Amino acid sequence: MSSEVAARRDAKKLVRSPSGLRMVPEHRAFGSPFGLEEPPWVPDKECPRCMQCDAKFDFLTRKHHCRRCGKCFCDKCCGQKVALPRMCFVDPVRQCAACALVSRKEAEFYDKQLRVLQSGATFRVTFGDSSEKSEAMACRLSSNQRFLLLDGDSHHEIEIAHISAVQTFAEGSPPAGGSARATGMSLQYSAPGSEGVTQLTLTAGEDVSTRRQSTAWLAAMHKATKLLYESRDQ
Repeated sequence: MSSEVAARRDAKKLVRSPSGLRMVPEHRAFGSPFGLEEPPWVPDKECPRCMQCDAKFDFLTRKHHCRRCGKCFCDKCCGQKVALPRMCFVDPVRQCAACALVSRKEAEFYDKQLRVLQSGATFRVTFGDSSEKSEAMACRLSSNQRFLLLDGDSHHEIEIAHISAVQTFAEGSPPAGGSARATGMSLQYSAPGSEGVTQLTLTAGEDVSTRRQSTAWLAAMHKATKLLYESRDQ
């Protein structure tokens, strides 16, 4: 890919919406696959009362819209300002209690797991069903969050938005109250110019020095696929 195309793909612009300032991709097609669209606001005339506590709006009880769901609330029910990176807001924005809780949980992905994905990890990679053709490759998420990059003796780019199914493999039984350690992952995706789906299998190596990083990467990728499905279902 030429540097000119890459720069165009990563270009961003600052826009102002009714909800606040947003740093969005210059071209809509190059947006993050984990992103969410701004919801339409419930019209003022359709919400004379708070949609949470039923308080009547008047001169003293003012009306506010949650930036994540677009519903109307009083200040008591929609007074929290929380970061909302999935909608590209520059600053924390007003959200209702339910949406603020979800946004705070997502913050862990953007603050920690996204960095893990972009730092990458090493796996044995198999394309298709043949385990005999596995290759040691470094896997990481691109800086614009749109591609899974695999580098070894060969180079591959898989568009995250084209991933259709994900299965995580784990070893043994999890301890009480815990979760089993991920050892690998199978991805199905559609490749440009080809019919049907392609299967990709990532398997963590046995090297103790890299195993922890690979396990953390798999856990972060598992969370990323959940956000991906949510974005598609919006």
